[in-house]
Amino acid sequence: MRRIFIGVPGTPPAGYDVVVEAGLLGRLGALVVRAAPAARYAVLADERVAELYGGTVCSALAAAGARADLVPFAAGEARKTVATWAELVDALVRLGVGRDGCVVALGGGVAGDVAGFVAATYLRGIPLVQVPTTLLAMVDASVGGKTGVDTAAGKNLVGAFHQPRLVVADPEVLASLPEAELRAGLAEAVKHGAIADAAYLDGIARDADRLLGRDAGALAALVARSVEIKAEVVAADPWEAGRRASLNFGHTVGHALEALSGYTLPHGHAVAIGMVAEALIGESAGVTEPGTAARLQGVLDRLGLPTGWPAGMDPAAVLAQSGRDKKVRAGRIRYAMIARVGVAARTGAGEWTVEVPDQVAAEALGALGSATPSRLAGM
Repeated sequence: MRRIFIGVPGTPPAGYDVVVEAGLLGRLGALVVRAAPAARYAVLADERVAELYGGTVCSALAAAGARADLVPFAAGEARKTVATWAELVDALVRLGVGRDGCVVALGGGVAGDVAGFVAATYLRGIPLVQVPTTLLAMVDASVGGKTGVDTAAGKNLVGAFHQPRLVVADPEVLASLPEAELRAGLAEAVKHGAIADAAYLDGIARDADRLLGRDAGALAALVARSVEIKAEVVAADPWEAGRRASLNFGHTVGHALEALSGYTLPHGHAVAIGMVAEALIGESAGVTEPGTAARLQGVLDRLGLPTGWPAGMDPAAVLAQSGRDKKVRAGRIRYAMIARVGVAARTGAGEWTVEVPDQVAAEALGALGSATPSRLAGM
């Protein structure tokens, strides 16, 4: 079993473990009860995950002497809304969950975000355990305490920081993950390499076939290293006041793409496109080392991830939608960028996001539509 400690100073508890091991789902009860003792556990999961793994998790909790209730909700990014949050809060009230209760978020990023927001706000906050079942959630969404829901205006515009007491990642469950979702998770791992560890990025490219073939050892190692990278960043900046913004590389454009697609474009696919786009913007602005976009595109191509505009997507519309991003300041878009692969960019003032004139960004985005690795290398 791999244990990675996430230190979060200034909040009770002062930190928590992320545990990674194949086969852990069916025996998580003792771990959960020890990390988050509660009179009652509400296991919140979308309907698909509830059917696949809800019984296993509730049985594991029961075997540890805990009382657990499965609370399913409709699946899909389109259900990551205030209405779903309200539905789940009402369900906890009907179950009689008190302040001595605990929410177990079982599923992918949507379940983790929504259930986490329920835990953050129900009775002004009750303990939370994250049990991610997608690669995307294991390497990113379940770690760091970000919770929230989308609105018609944009992604994650309503939310709260609420750190879990424990994160349990079992790579065996990835065997049931659809191919597109597996690749989406790999995009976030690429992001971690891009901002913090060039050797890790190279390793992802080298092990692409094993990862796409769902080799358990390769996936466990990938999850553990991504969590280690995120742990270091979160411990240094738990409330996203500085360095943690680097984790948003690729996400300003990525979130805009998701919103414009009506959330039909998977998050990881949007981030893959966003990383190449934002590397191009950074190169055009003189922030990012030339050739970085081509290098990233090469890795993403190996993983079968998109790196160009989806059909019918207008770069001007993407730029306009990016103006609704949470990092916008005084009406100006700020991007989390990399100086080069493995190193996040900072401004001369020490800030972790960079303001780029819209005209510069628009020209870079306009070059993405027909971009190929060879063309990017010559830019």
